[in-house]
Amino acid sequence: MAGWAGAELWALNPLRTLWLALAAAFLLALLLQLTPAWLLPSCALFQDLIRYGKTKLSGPQRPAICRAFEIPKRYFSHFYIISVLWNGFLLWFLSQSLFLGVPFPNWLRALLRSLGATQFRALEMESKASLMLVGELALSAFLVLVFVWVHSLRRLFECFYISVFSNAVIHIVQYCFGLVYYVLVGITVLSQVPMDDKNVYVLGKNLLIQARWYHILGMMMFFWSSAHQYKCHVILSNLRRNKKGVVVHCQHRIPFGDWFEYVSSANYLAELMIYISMAVTFGFHNLTWWLVVTYVFFSQALSAFFSHKFYKSTFVSYPKHRKAFLPFLF
Repeated sequence: MAGWAGAELWALNPLRTLWLALAAAFLLALLLQLTPAWLLPSCALFQDLIRYGKTKLSGPQRPAICRAFEIPKRYFSHFYIISVLWNGFLLWFLSQSLFLGVPFPNWLRALLRSLGATQFRALEMESKASLMLVGELALSAFLVLVFVWVHSLRRLFECFYISVFSNAVIHIVQYCFGLVYYVLVGITVLSQVPMDDKNVYVLGKNLLIQARWYHILGMMMFFWSSAHQYKCHVILSNLRRNKKGVVVHCQHRIPFGDWFEYVSSANYLAELMIYISMAVTFGFHNLTWWLVVTYVFFSQALSAFFSHKFYKSTFVSYPKHRKAFLPFLF
């Protein structure tokens, strides 16, 4: 079993390769933005693909061809509709399999194997320690998929009832990526469920027996981070509403309160913490999910950098002690 665990821990499968490539791409994009402008030629299309919403306003002059591919930022809600449906679909399959022993459909099992799903063999499951390890990983994956679904449902609710969208836009490439992203996240979580040649490991009635301290810690971190992100989105929404809750304008204002006292993009910081809470739920040692977290870190850091730059250039009185993304650091 130790050999199986070690091989699974470090093997570079297609999913890990994809997340590593995405993380590297956004790291490179961030480093390019931190490089003095005179060292690198400006590319309007590149800037258009890495900026969205208000940050497009502070970017270079955009040619007409770029504006032809704009769609409203309020279409963000489509990402969460897809996520709620798709990941709810996966959660149903996983629940049926873990607790009732119902096999995954052939197409789903084949897809997971092709992407590098966690495998175990019956001969390796003879010891009690091996059974516990696989059971803990199966419970971790189940909880994380629940977290992804709950997170998407909350964000969908916020898009419909909390957020006040302006006429800001996103590029159609960003829109398509967003649609694919949550499908990929769900598949990534599901690929961490231990599988043999026919089925996943069955928890049955042993759910509580498999629970560990990091499951509880991860759950607490998830709800704590989610509560802060919800509060941050309410703060941003209230900047465009009067005391009666009626939307009175769509302009940008300086947010105050909660984590906005420390960083310009408190909602992005909360997003990162949500994904870290899932890494904790996986027991800290899941390389695949840490690559997802790495991607989230660099993608959110890039967006936060642009937002911070926008706020500082727009508001002369912007608090000087605030950082862009990480309190006291960046």
